[in-house]
Amino acid sequence: MDRAGSYSSRGWRDARFAAWHDEWATRPHGQTRVPARARLWIPVVVSLLVQVPSALFFILRTHKGGNGPEGGFGGGPSLGLAVLALAIVGPLLLLAARRFPGPVVAAVTVLACVDLILSDASFGLPYFALAFAIGGAIVRGARLWAWISVGVGWVLTLTVGILLGFEWNPGRIAATTLGILIVFGAGEAVRTRRENVERFRGILAQRRQTEVQAERVRIARELHDVLAHSLSQINVQAGVGLHLMQSQPQKAAEALASIKETSKTALDEVRSVLGILRAEGGQDPTAPLVPEPDLARLAGLAASVTAQGVQVTLTNEVDAAPQAVQLAMFRIVQESLTNVVRHAHASHAAVHLYTDAHSYVVTVGDDGVGPSGEVGTGRGLLGMRERVELLGGSLELGAGPLGGVLITAHIPRTETG
Repeated sequence: MDRAGSYSSRGWRDARFAAWHDEWATRPHGQTRVPARARLWIPVVVSLLVQVPSALFFILRTHKGGNGPEGGFGGGPSLGLAVLALAIVGPLLLLAARRFPGPVVAAVTVLACVDLILSDASFGLPYFALAFAIGGAIVRGARLWAWISVGVGWVLTLTVGILLGFEWNPGRIAATTLGILIVFGAGEAVRTRRENVERFRGILAQRRQTEVQAERVRIARELHDVLAHSLSQINVQAGVGLHLMQSQPQKAAEALASIKETSKTALDEVRSVLGILRAEGGQDPTAPLVPEPDLARLAGLAASVTAQGVQVTLTNEVDAAPQAVQLAMFRIVQESLTNVVRHAHASHAAVHLYTDAHSYVVTVGDDGVGPSGEVGTGRGLLGMRERVELLGGSLELGAGPLGGVLITAHIPRTETG
């Protein structure tokens, strides 16, 4: 009960994550993303449009008044030109912010502080280039540069202003300090958002890679089970046909007919698997639709192995089971009997399917040569173990009562199965 509840909860979370993944994957990211050139020039243009008119208005004010603003250095053309130069140079430095975010924020901080001292803290618009420099430095990983440069610059500016006796508006000083903190907060928020986006992208890429790898393993397992059994049967029947071609042509013809039927079935199953691979939205309509094997096909499987010279005793006590369980049980029996034909040199194999209180059980034994030191290392045995473990079960190999290998698979039963 606890395991079933855990599977249910985990399945719900995986479904939610998959839905979010699909919604994220279909978003038009490329259509909404701002071009890199625009991201570079927009801060420069906006800063120039704000700061240059403000500097020109400052020049006009000082020229008409004949004196500099209260608490400043005094008027004159040289002061106006200096303020205008600062209004232009700061935004232009932002062009290097992509490659040198740290030095740029430090340099723009110096210019902003000088501009504040030369003009007046109670007049004019803020030095916008500093806000863009702070945000760019934080987003691009130069946080330490930004915090140290702006913190030291702002403290030094206030100290110099006090020592020079500037009568700055305390409200403007408080508003400027608050504005700087807001800019830092916005930059940190953008940086955090980008880190979260990159983390989610990494999770999605890892999940996508895991899904691709799991699908590759599943397809390899299916192809191996189909081809190994069919080719083994074709090989045996071809040997029979060659041996009886001269002495018993009728038997040889039956062997050839069996080869034809087996190869056709194998081709259909292989094309069905390849059709899933080639299709973008599901099953390829040109590929044949082959139903998944279930327990009803075990009798035919046993008969085909008996025709190859190994007498198979089949005992199936499983009345009903989920389709995934039936497929796994069929493939386990199929691979086990294929190994009996190819490697065991056996004359008899016993297949028994039943249920106990907690699981479905499959046992396949033979009277062949018995287990060797390499038992459990083949791809077929690896595929059987993967099938069982995907359903929460286990697979055991060892010596059987008939003298050969005994394969025992346990698959847990669910409440619905």
